[in-house]
Amino acid sequence: MKDFKIAGVLAMEKAISAGATYADFRYVHTESEELSYSDGAPEDVSHSIDRGFGIRVIVDGAWGFCSSANTDVTEIDRIVRKAINIGKASALLQKIPIELAANPQVKDSFKTKIKTDPFQISLTEKLAFLAHLDELMGKHEGIRSRSGYLDFRKIYKGFVNSEGSEIEQTIYHSGAGISVAAMRSHRDRASRSYPANEGQFETRGYEFLDHIDFENNIPIICEEAAALLDAEPCPEKTTDIILDGSHMSLVIHESIGHPLELDRVFGVERNFSGTSFAIPDMLDNLKYGSDIINVTADSTAPHGLGTFGFDDDGVAANREYLIKDGVLVNYLSSRETAARIGKASTGANRADGWGNMPICRMTNTILQPGDKTLEDLISGIDDGILMETTSSWSIDDTRESFHFGCELGREIKGGKLGKLIKNPTYASNTIEFWNSCDGIGNESLWRLWGTPNCGKGQPAQNGRVGQGAAPARFRQVKVGV
Repeated sequence: MKDFKIAGVLAMEKAISAGATYADFRYVHTESEELSYSDGAPEDVSHSIDRGFGIRVIVDGAWGFCSSANTDVTEIDRIVRKAINIGKASALLQKIPIELAANPQVKDSFKTKIKTDPFQISLTEKLAFLAHLDELMGKHEGIRSRSGYLDFRKIYKGFVNSEGSEIEQTIYHSGAGISVAAMRSHRDRASRSYPANEGQFETRGYEFLDHIDFENNIPIICEEAAALLDAEPCPEKTTDIILDGSHMSLVIHESIGHPLELDRVFGVERNFSGTSFAIPDMLDNLKYGSDIINVTADSTAPHGLGTFGFDDDGVAANREYLIKDGVLVNYLSSRETAARIGKASTGANRADGWGNMPICRMTNTILQPGDKTLEDLISGIDDGILMETTSSWSIDDTRESFHFGCELGREIKGGKLGKLIKNPTYASNTIEFWNSCDGIGNESLWRLWGTPNCGKGQPAQNGRVGQGAAPARFRQVKVGV
């Protein structure tokens, strides 16, 4: 689409003249590249380009949406008419007329700050990078399988709405990760991953790879995988635990991020993946966690996978507390859902590509760092377990009860680290768990982790989000269950 602004303005004029009280036009062009290497050879190399536009309208108090991969301006008239007709049909079942929280007119642009465009680096160089990592992993005895990957994405978005906003954004995502497995038999197997179980993703250019220390960590994870084959299984008991930062990212994602998505709170996700226990009546009243728990939604955080300039409502990126001193104070919201609780949008309405309606999504859900060193956290435990790197997760439909597992555990006795523990797991209740937290790692231990495959919505959408975390300590948690 040569000029999204001309196309967008035309779409707005047609939508309003057809009876829409609000309309927006969103053009998205996405370039993606994925490379993987496994056991000494390239496994997959793919490059794709996807582009199209979507038109969203409010008609008779209800949403209508339609999209097309045909980016010719002549297609706009047909898509507008379909969106209007869908809106009118939806109005027949709409119980509460759609209202939008106020948002100023915006004419602006945003671009991820990068040093090197990953799409300007040759496939030969990228594959050579993966081959080098594969060679390093292959040198270690006992490793039966190994793999690594690179993932790059460049997203261009153009947005126009009937309130006069015109926004352009160019966002870069870069990701990488490795994993190794030691094995005696099909059932006797141990795996280790780096930097996390799904690698790491950030809004950076190709220079992202300079910030991931593969060379020094490959010997560590290879030795750990081999040693885990002889480690004892996780005991079944109630004890103190410390969770490393990469796993804390998942815990924040599942037990804070998802339950505070306001569309889920209102029941939109009920049929697909459940609702939330954190209903609006609890706002400013629910003691979600201990006094040291402070969580923000921050789409301005440098390099976060949930960092951007504007969401798909045209709301500017911002930083808002979700939990303050342990108390629930806000939600991840869109203009529509924020209006229902009398607040401004937290700028968390985003769609997967051009062909889907925007839905409430985590941006960067950040647990603010505390004041503890790792030594402080460990020394404060007489008997417990340090757990590292996510291996499994399960949480109920209301996001209250969960069961998580990690790749590796380390026994803690008398404030000192001890022997390795195989397949450590733990289970708890969200409120009980977060209220049991009495120590959070300091800023030197904190990192903004990226999750590239958050599933939500009907039809299903894949979201890319971030979680900021440092290691944290929790008291008297059931483990080995």
